[in-house]
Amino acid sequence: MSKPDCRKAGGTRPPETTLPALSAPHFSHLRRTLLVGLGMAGTGLLSACAGSPSSFKLDRQAHVSVQRLDQEAARAYPLFNTNSVLPRFDARLLGARDDVVLYRLITSVTLPENGETLQVSGLLAVPAGARGVIPVVSWQHGTILSFDQVPSNLTRLSKPDHTLSDDDDSLETLLNVHRFAGNGYAVIAADYVGKGPLRHGRGEAYAVKDTTTATCLAMLYAGLSALRGLALTPGQLFLHGWSQGSLNSQWLHQALRQRGVPITASAVASPFSDLMLALSYWTGRQTFDLPPGTTSYPDIPAWVSLCIIVLLGSYQTSYGIDGLLESATRPEFHAMARKYWNDYKTDFDSTQPFPTTTTLLVPDFFESGTDPRNRHFLELLARNDASNWRYDSPIRFHVGLADEATHPEMTRRTLIRAGALAQGIPVAGGNHRTTFLAGLYGDATTLGGYENVLTWFNGMRQ
Repeated sequence: MSKPDCRKAGGTRPPETTLPALSAPHFSHLRRTLLVGLGMAGTGLLSACAGSPSSFKLDRQAHVSVQRLDQEAARAYPLFNTNSVLPRFDARLLGARDDVVLYRLITSVTLPENGETLQVSGLLAVPAGARGVIPVVSWQHGTILSFDQVPSNLTRLSKPDHTLSDDDDSLETLLNVHRFAGNGYAVIAADYVGKGPLRHGRGEAYAVKDTTTATCLAMLYAGLSALRGLALTPGQLFLHGWSQGSLNSQWLHQALRQRGVPITASAVASPFSDLMLALSYWTGRQTFDLPPGTTSYPDIPAWVSLCIIVLLGSYQTSYGIDGLLESATRPEFHAMARKYWNDYKTDFDSTQPFPTTTTLLVPDFFESGTDPRNRHFLELLARNDASNWRYDSPIRFHVGLADEATHPEMTRRTLIRAGALAQGIPVAGGNHRTTFLAGLYGDATTLGGYENVLTWFNGMRQ
């Protein structure tokens, strides 16, 4: 079996259409520089972010030229442009403006679920030669079915002969760095708990609200402090996320606003917000009509069953629900689920059936009489809903009309509650990956009459 990847599956392209119903009602090789103990004193965004971590460090550095950044983006771009929904990459139109300096950023986070304190890694990307006030993009990456395809891996570009790959690196982070850091923004991105060089054998916290939010907050605060240490002043804050990162960005947005931190705008692609609705859709318990103007819609891909295993393992670990993987999955998949949660390897026994999203869980999983561990999991899933929020700054939800993992109806329901500052942006023919790409590089033709995220953010810069 080839390696399933939450960012690689394709889908059937429906006819071109818009989706108006989605709109809401109206250093040379680093010198091992260690920056510790920079407080949050100051004005603007830094002073707004009270409660930041007391220390951080930058322990790797890579200087990437405009030419190399464009070359890497040109290689990554077609891997996301399924069915050629967007025009081919053209550096004359879409190229970076600035060289970029990349740092691996390390800080600590205390997990709200159990009080454990961990070190976590992430990425800080800054336009080379930037001075004074700089706008900031907090980027939350999508689901990765591995332990090490993380944002901080981009510092491998410190080696002149290193070429990024889809199997080993976070290419969606590269494209964010190309688009934002290459055009005047600082980019801050967490690797997430259980991912990257500081994993130390720990499982991740997939769709676990409090740990995820605490991690993204800690990395954002550390990145803002690091900018101050680089003699830069953090300016306006923007959020961007894709897939799992869209959920994480919504949680982060809500947590920041609860703390009084101003956010200029947010954009999320292939979003899901209501976790119970998402799981019901993935497992076939919930079905939706075809999006308006379409004649077909792609099936849920096989890799989503692996995402469900990761979801169960994450809640088992984070919330201490011992045996959840066994109580939730059918007996014939117990060994496979345990193995995959522990090693993320896809060397499955070819003589055994592979679980689909509709066959993985026990038949009574959603019933009131299900195992108490399953019931506890579902209660937590409902509690971690991100859809019940009215946004007080602009947010755009980029929705693929052929997205195999998230259905447009899931976002439409979120938009009903999100308020007048929330907009749904349809991507005609967009599958999971292409929807993300279109948000960054598309134009009015591919985005239902709207501009891409970079142009939109630029229009709000002061």
